Amino acid sequence: MELSWLMKMRIAAAVAAGVVLIGILAWPLAAPPEPSGTVSLLAGTITHVAAAALAALAFLAGFIAYFLSWPYGREIGILAAPSGLAIWAVRSGSMVGLIRRTAAARQPALFAALKWEPLFWLAIVAAGFAGVLLAQKISPKPEPDKTHQKSNSKPNIYLNVIIALVASVLIAQLCISVFAQDVRIFDEKLGSVVAQPATGQIIYAVFVSFGLAAFVVKKFLNVSYIWPTIASALVTAFVIITYGKQDVLQHLSLRWPAVFFSHAVISILPVQMVALGTLGSIAGYWMAIRYNYWRKHA
Repeated sequence: MELSWLMKMRIAAAVAAGVVLIGILAWPLAAPPEPSGTVSLLAGTITHVAAAALAALAFLAGFIAYFLSWPYGREIGILAAPSGLAIWAVRSGSMVGLIRRTAAARQPALFAALKWEPLFWLAIVAAGFAGVLLAQKISPKPEPDKTHQKSNSKPNIYLNVIIALVASVLIAQLCISVFAQDVRIFDEKLGSVVAQPATGQIIYAVFVSFGLAAFVVKKFLNVSYIWPTIASALVTAFVIITYGKQDVLQHLSLRWPAVFFSHAVISILPVQMVALGTLGSIAGYWMAIRYNYWRKHA
């Protein structure tokens, strides 16, 4: 079940739509004033008008990507918006830069606001998905007649979704804590603290972690990549609530420089978490499908 060169070209075209419209053309909407500045709502560079324009461009990217990757636009076009945001995730500065720029050090108010920022980036990804769905309505892919099999009961479906969300959050944050390690130093109160990882390490850690989470929930619960994608907006809040309590932040402020964190997830910007988490979730979902196909035909 190898990808054909034509399928690879469709994937590249869908990704390119997001990279051009969001990653390049929309960059001025969020570009920080300094070269190593941070892309974040808390940095104050994204206005309400810029946010609305970004959502519109994400919608347009998904819409265009659907037709560029026809007849598999529904499956491939969804890559456009998160691919564009992934360019921002790479170009952005670090969480340390955000902490220093906001002059809030490790104040609880900073992290209280940071908990909810991933929802904004998830909304941008959802706008891209909406563009794909509208394009599908306009020009649906022809489907052969199928006999519809009776699916699981609704209570089972809802239970699987809840389990998938919880499992995705737990698996992703655990794997990120392993893969996104920089220097780890012993601390008598917290056990250890971890230094700010490099951008390349963050990209690898988030993508692989959500890929594993999506693979697991697809393999064992047979659910969509949608739920690990939503989980990418919940991991930051979960870790801040668990590892970013006020006494922990005070301890870090007194004992450690700003480059050290109580958990690796807290060192990852929301735009990095959602963009790379979405791409990883989609990849992990399709890897699970290929694995099931291989097991069936081996």
